[in-house]
Amino acid sequence: MNDGMANTAQAINIEALRERYRIERDRRTPDKAARAYLDMSADFSDMLDDPYTDVTPRAPVEDEVDVLVVGGGFGGLMTAARLREAGVKRIRLIEAGGDVGGTWYWNRYPGAACDVESYVYFPLLEETGYMPRERYSKAAEILEHSRRIARHFDLYDLALFSTQVTSVIWDDSAALWRVETNRGDRMSARFVVLTTGPLNKPKLPAISGIESFAGHSFHTSRWDYDYTGGSATEPMTKLADKRVAIIGTGATAIQCVPPLGRDARQLYVFQRTPSSVDARNNSLTDPEWAAALTPGWQQRRIESFTAQFTDRLDIANEVGDGWTALADAVRQKFAQGRPVAEAPALLEEADFEKMAEIRQRIDGIVQDKDTAEALKPWFSLFCKRPCFHDDYLPTFNRENVTLVDTQGLGIERITEKGLVVDGKEYEVDCIIYATGFDVSSDFAKRAGFDLRGADGITLRSKWRGGMSTLHGMHVRGFPNLFFISQAQSGMSVNFPHMLSVQSEHIAHIVARCMSDDIRRIEASEQAEQVWTDKIVELSGERINFLEACTPGYYNNEGGRLDFAARSMPYGGGPLAFTQILEDWREQGEFDGLELDGKLTRKGDA
Repeated sequence: MNDGMANTAQAINIEALRERYRIERDRRTPDKAARAYLDMSADFSDMLDDPYTDVTPRAPVEDEVDVLVVGGGFGGLMTAARLREAGVKRIRLIEAGGDVGGTWYWNRYPGAACDVESYVYFPLLEETGYMPRERYSKAAEILEHSRRIARHFDLYDLALFSTQVTSVIWDDSAALWRVETNRGDRMSARFVVLTTGPLNKPKLPAISGIESFAGHSFHTSRWDYDYTGGSATEPMTKLADKRVAIIGTGATAIQCVPPLGRDARQLYVFQRTPSSVDARNNSLTDPEWAAALTPGWQQRRIESFTAQFTDRLDIANEVGDGWTALADAVRQKFAQGRPVAEAPALLEEADFEKMAEIRQRIDGIVQDKDTAEALKPWFSLFCKRPCFHDDYLPTFNRENVTLVDTQGLGIERITEKGLVVDGKEYEVDCIIYATGFDVSSDFAKRAGFDLRGADGITLRSKWRGGMSTLHGMHVRGFPNLFFISQAQSGMSVNFPHMLSVQSEHIAHIVARCMSDDIRRIEASEQAEQVWTDKIVELSGERINFLEACTPGYYNNEGGRLDFAARSMPYGGGPLAFTQILEDWREQGEFDGLELDGKLTRKGDA
């Protein structure tokens, strides 16, 4: 617990705060502030175009590979890298963007940077021999590291970029997946890994009149530097005479609002719900610290970071940042004599204290009192993704920057000239949508391609009653296919950690199948049911937490969570999930999987 939290601890009234949180949540519930989003592929498809790479014509590809990986972000890169280490030869990445990088290929907005420490966020640092230049790296460095991984593991040779998969169909007679794309490709793969990620499909709010705006508009994941000028790190000189609106105050807006405020003639920031914004305190990498690191340092640091969000407070906090502040605060309470048995209550207490400190920080930075009040978050720290930035709050002290707080109701409508809130029209030249990505719809819709397994079963029909998997990766009826996501799997705020865990597991299974000439592998019906039941059994605590949160993408925008239990991450925590997979591999029996149609020894997970 830092000094700010210690001082705050003496002043908070927990019951009063609970009531304020409830009031703020209820103001934003869907029946009072409807939240709907547009299908951008219909009327706003131009906002989905790739502004970074020109698509060059090529001949259709017709061949067969060992493993086809859909998605060239961190999940795809790590999976392909681990497969390469396991001796798999013919690995193909298929990526809609013009290069690898995933979210870091698309998100090149001004100020874009990692908000988790680079030393734990960057994958495969020791394997590639790279050390990030600073503690919280800029987007360009992360994109270049993605390319470094692809080069290091020879992943470019068979990769197909600017290519969208249109169908993935299982051919039972050949025990192969038949894959087609929008470029006329018709290829076969023994195994398919789907790593499309949660941040691959931009979304726009269904605001009345959105199609009538006569000015310029774009989504932050397709930043239009032709319009703004500049770059992610250089001034946007073409905005000097422009009135700009940005819709959204989440993690993306927190980073691009400061450069927009610096460069635009006038900036309006439209807010439904404020984010928690704490100090980032970035710094260059200390060369002496880096030189003193010993082999295995990154994995130890990654595991230490993830442990801070579990009950494993016996694992030292090597990172010591804003993300891990609550764990440190609970440790200090233990040191002051508070009993370990009260850990859940102490965590809640530390959360209230931390959020009070964050609100006090706003008062100390933002000069206009009404603006400061509107920027204060009234919810638990992890109800929404915490943000860390040193320039966001001071930006609201600029004369050319105006916060338009919608009181949780959102924008009333968009007109030909601008945006209307509470009856007032704000005329602008450009609207920038920092409105995030579609993470709530079902996988089949987000993926955007036809996926059919054995006997022609579709994933949508398979999951009509809710998601069912083994370890989040295997789905019965879809042999030789692997999913990488957080649903029914491990979850960490450091996404690449769990991507690494899953990619190692998949590589182990694929390598074993290839060495033992196993043609077909899929989850048994019993194992899939046992695992899904376990996910549901352990989901209650997280669902209760999410239902008490202010609406956001974590809790389906405050909507119904009917099927949420079946889509939750493993409730025992990420380290426990990792141990389950390690024990499973150590046993060597492929428990819960059917190999060439035959049940393994135990047949359960």
